[in-house]
Amino acid sequence: MSDPMAVSRRLVAVFAADVEGYSRLMGADEVGTLQGLTKRRAILDKLIGDHRGRIANTAGDSVLAEFGSAVDAVQCAVEVQTALAEANAGVPTDKRINFRIGVHIGDVMIRAGDLFGDGVNIAARLQSIAAPGSVCISGATYDQVRKVLPVTFVDLGVQQVKNIQEPIRAYQVNAPAEAREAHARVAETESPPPLPDKPSIAVLPFENMSGDPEQEYFADGMVEEIITALSRFKWLFVIARNSSFTFKGKAVDVKEVGHRLGVRYVLEGAVRRASGKVRITGQLIDAVTGAHIWADRFERDLTDVFALQDEVTVAVVSAIQPKLLQTEIGLAARRRPENLTAYDFFLRAMQQFYMTTREGVAEAIRLAHRALELDTRFGFVAGLAGVCHMNNVLWGYAIDPQFDRKEAVRLLRLALSLDAGDPETLAWACLISAYMVGDCESEIEMADRAVALNPNSYWAWTCRGWVHKCAGLPEEAVRSFERAIRMSPVDPLLYQPFAGIGMGLIELGRFDEAIVAGKKAQRQNPSFSPAHRCLASAFAHLGRDAEAREAAARLLEVDPAFTISSWIARGGQSNAKLMIEGLRKAGLPE
Repeated sequence: MSDPMAVSRRLVAVFAADVEGYSRLMGADEVGTLQGLTKRRAILDKLIGDHRGRIANTAGDSVLAEFGSAVDAVQCAVEVQTALAEANAGVPTDKRINFRIGVHIGDVMIRAGDLFGDGVNIAARLQSIAAPGSVCISGATYDQVRKVLPVTFVDLGVQQVKNIQEPIRAYQVNAPAEAREAHARVAETESPPPLPDKPSIAVLPFENMSGDPEQEYFADGMVEEIITALSRFKWLFVIARNSSFTFKGKAVDVKEVGHRLGVRYVLEGAVRRASGKVRITGQLIDAVTGAHIWADRFERDLTDVFALQDEVTVAVVSAIQPKLLQTEIGLAARRRPENLTAYDFFLRAMQQFYMTTREGVAEAIRLAHRALELDTRFGFVAGLAGVCHMNNVLWGYAIDPQFDRKEAVRLLRLALSLDAGDPETLAWACLISAYMVGDCESEIEMADRAVALNPNSYWAWTCRGWVHKCAGLPEEAVRSFERAIRMSPVDPLLYQPFAGIGMGLIELGRFDEAIVAGKKAQRQNPSFSPAHRCLASAFAHLGRDAEAREAAARLLEVDPAFTISSWIARGGQSNAKLMIEGLRKAGLPE
């Protein structure tokens, strides 16, 4: 007789399914949920048997089954979702039982009939990625079924899933026409909106943990402020307050919220008052995968409620806005080129823009122009392309500086003609104009308009800093750069405002402080030439000649063709007298 506890290995297709929102359904109607689940489990069990599958484990709302082939497993999953959609017809929306199914083919361990190992874990993670009522499969499964089954697939890109070391490529299975019709009949009364082609977020009402009704008003007001602040970023799709607040006071499943509202990200939080202080916690979640992107806690004295609302709003928005952009850039990098849209090309251009290398700037220009070809009204990306041409000139990358200057000015005018009301587009435009045109009055006016339209924008404050630096107003430049850093304290481009602060402090004669700022910029990006210029000049003014010469040498490594006169001609300000004097003292060539 065989030992039932013996462990064997085999290559099988693993099918993992569980009920979306099971806890919520049980909390609302335990008896009705169990009755509905029993009926649907009967459907699922029968179809697994019909497709030569074996149920290895069940636990409450979940089912784990094995199949001898990927084709059987995926075909069964599709038929299960079709049959369950029919079973949900006529059932009120809040009482429908929807399964999510994940399928992976891989090596598993079998002990006493149960399944273990990475093959099982991957199937379970794919199930968690799947939308309610859908099937998500791994790349290994896709390779075996893509030419066999009468279904279509949507590439979800490479997914980094919990407890699995290697990233997994995932595909959503789109069922044949009859299955889609079944789902359509169920969805007639409620058709969830599709995800927009840009980052989308819903801010849920923060939970009042203190039991104090006054804190309820405070929490609601703060959420409204956060929604308003996020809405100022035109590259974000933000769900309005009235829709977000329909979830107030309810136990929610974040994935279900994302599905119903058609958003990728959900921000939720809680407020607790104790001993004259108020503690606010917040977390940003990817509603598709359930992954936590950001979480933080803020504790403040409860003195001026409105000032506290403003302070926490700034803290939350300045934390999650760059996180969202970085997450979206990561997603775009994993998408296949044939699936790209104008927005994907923009994200990829931003990734190259962050590199600040000659090759990165060239690639950013190419990708930005691809985005403009697909969307001729994309003002912000026109501004991005213009800034890249400007950087070619400023950083000595240009083969033909006159061409890059003309292109930068052309693109700044195009950006303004397309979207002069967008704060980020205005920010790009005033920056390009400051270096390539030199009309201080109109550039300061544009910069002030950008920060007025969105006082939470890193780009608006950063560009305002450079505009005031070009205008010979270093105090205002430093203040703007400091505000930019406050708006985006983890931004990958922080070396730019740090270098700007250093240059402004040099003109103010505050050389020790300029060195601190220059070193911060240098640590963040050792190949950023303005950081080395800042350090060379500041060290020289303090008579720290060895350090000044070292900074000058590093500048020439990064920018071998640098001379003081060519730098001024590129766009270095001739009114930056102390900066230029320091560069001469550091021994840099005229």
